[in-house]
Amino acid sequence: MQKLGDFKLPQFFNYPPYFTLQPVRDTREKQVQLWKELILDYCRTQKIFVIGLEEEFPLFSNHLIERSLSNEAREAFLSALVSEGRAEWLDRGHRKCLILWHRIQDWADILLHFVRDNGFEDSVMTVEEIRTGVESRGTELHGIDRIILMRALKLLEHKGKLAIFKGTSADDEGVKFSV
Repeated sequence: MQKLGDFKLPQFFNYPPYFTLQPVRDTREKQVQLWKELILDYCRTQKIFVIGLEEEFPLFSNHLIERSLSNEAREAFLSALVSEGRAEWLDRGHRKCLILWHRIQDWADILLHFVRDNGFEDSVMTVEEIRTGVESRGTELHGIDRIILMRALKLLEHKGKLAIFKGTSADDEGVKFSV
């Protein structure tokens, strides 16, 4: 089985036709499904939050079989994730895509578990402490994309679970939990 670092690639990754958009509808649907699952799994395990269509992305080429996805195929697979709510385009030109291997509600739930598990109820933390602090090391929250974290925090704020307050810079935005 081929690997990409410590990530095991599925068998279809060595099948050249899967690097070309398939013209037959049933075959293309299967192809799109396999690529969606691969992209989400790879991004989750490698903690990748943004894919740029015009940037080098390890999954989009297989040097062993000398195949690469066209921009059309890349956009088709990412657009399929967008249509399922598992990704969002970050720009109008569809050049950068935010990958949501967890939906925003799921990230909010992970955040609540983190707060409860660590006794941070009624505590204040900065957004940066949640993303990169000692407390979040070893959790899914460590290294989370700021856009995703802010959307999860705003969802929880809307539900009355916390309050976000502005600091003098983006680095010192605070969160007061009231779980």
